[in-house]
Amino acid sequence: MANAEDAVGRSARSRSVSTVLFSAATTVSRILGLAREVVSAQLLGVSGPASAFVVANNVPNTVRSLVADSALGASFVPVFNDLLEKGERERAWRVASSALTLATIALTAITLVGIVLARPLLSIANLDGAQLDLAVQMTRILFPILILLGISGLVQAILNSFDEFVLPAIAPVFWNVAIIGFLLVAFTVDDLEQRAILLAVGTLVGTIVQMLVPLPALRGKGGTLRLAFDISDPAVRRILYLLVPVALGLGLSNVSLTISTYIATYVDSAYAPRAIDAAFRIYMLPQGIFSVAVSTVMFPSLARAVAAGDFARYRSSLGDGTRLIIFLLLPASAVMCVLATPIIQLLFQRGAWTPEQTPGVAEALIAFALGLALNGVILLLYRCFFALQHVWAATGIALANLIVGAGLSLLLYGPCGVWGIPLANSIANAIVLPLMWVVLSRRVGHLDNRRVLVSTARVLLLSLLAAGIAYGLWWGLHARLGASLPAQLIEVGVAVAGAGAAYLGVQLWLGVDEAQRILRLFRRQRTTE
Repeated sequence: MANAEDAVGRSARSRSVSTVLFSAATTVSRILGLAREVVSAQLLGVSGPASAFVVANNVPNTVRSLVADSALGASFVPVFNDLLEKGERERAWRVASSALTLATIALTAITLVGIVLARPLLSIANLDGAQLDLAVQMTRILFPILILLGISGLVQAILNSFDEFVLPAIAPVFWNVAIIGFLLVAFTVDDLEQRAILLAVGTLVGTIVQMLVPLPALRGKGGTLRLAFDISDPAVRRILYLLVPVALGLGLSNVSLTISTYIATYVDSAYAPRAIDAAFRIYMLPQGIFSVAVSTVMFPSLARAVAAGDFARYRSSLGDGTRLIIFLLLPASAVMCVLATPIIQLLFQRGAWTPEQTPGVAEALIAFALGLALNGVILLLYRCFFALQHVWAATGIALANLIVGAGLSLLLYGPCGVWGIPLANSIANAIVLPLMWVVLSRRVGHLDNRRVLVSTARVLLLSLLAAGIAYGLWWGLHARLGASLPAQLIEVGVAVAGAGAAYLGVQLWLGVDEAQRILRLFRRQRTTE
């Protein structure tokens, strides 16, 4: 029993270290992504070409989410891990090769169809003639990313199965660097449409680089990827069987985003799509650093627990992950709400972005932020369903989320304007999360609801305290320092840092497990350095 408990403890510590390393790599990527958005905002502002790029980029990205990287990886990991657990390493690599070959063929065909049908796909949006022509041109440039992300998604899934998380997380750093390079070139161009096209080309080039970066990490993993077409293997057929519901489960959230973008064109085709997209990029910063990191690192562990029939470990991991996501994202949500306008002003309000364009984006950011922690937990719960290979349940819930979100967007965009659409997204998350929790608990047994609720209540109270501290610090500094760029950097930086320090300090004083775990990880990192 002691040995089993020690093994569980080591596994938990290993996941925690992997989560921190993954989060660190993701943080660098997200910061560069934010820098990319800052440069893009200065180049394009909230204009017709900027909104055309958002609409154009959403089409291949929606298809990608349905059939490429995340969906393919989520259907592949449980099957691949099951073969590794059984000691069938050679077969596991043969299955991986077959999956890669089939995916590349299918994604190439879909890409060609998408390029041909770009105009009909975009005609649903309320874009004027020139804006529609530009969006079609950029969609055709961007569609090949589907193939590239399909390959990189499967490679990342293989590496994650071997608990290799850092290099796949670093790959987007190079993606952002490549795009920023093209945006810097765009400063030499005066025409906004040409700047938008350079952004599309940079996105394609950056995706090529992102695909190449993790490939060397496959060496030494006990096998190689090669051309294979072994569809007769039951494991390959199992991946294909899982792919459809997994793709729908993961992809419907992106379909929802695309629908929201299309609805936004009917609010204001030149302003609303880019305004919502800019707010969404900031919203995704803590989401990507924390919840995506936790979900990604825990997924292979959850799949191994299911393969071993160890549902006690499965439930423990689920509870730990849920509490950690709430611990990290609720204070981020609260601070983001009270500092929405200063954050938008600091990041975007310069160049082609005028002061009049800021309020609508700030309102959209607040609406998104209200559902930040909810969406973070939902991301984890989807992985929990996929690890169980109970994928159709997740698909049904995702479809319900899509219908509720789209219906609320149609209902709210009229009276609320731009911010009504992200608000619909947050309300839909609040409806769907309890449903997912109940359905999952019926499949794996009793979850520790009381511990999660008590932890959430404590985090919520301290998050409100952190928000008050953040706003007080910003207001006091702003009254003295003014609105210059250096002043804004100091005001927002001190406000966020002060609120974060106060929040974590109180949690440590209370002896909260999540805070203690983070402190131990930082101490371990300093010791190893």
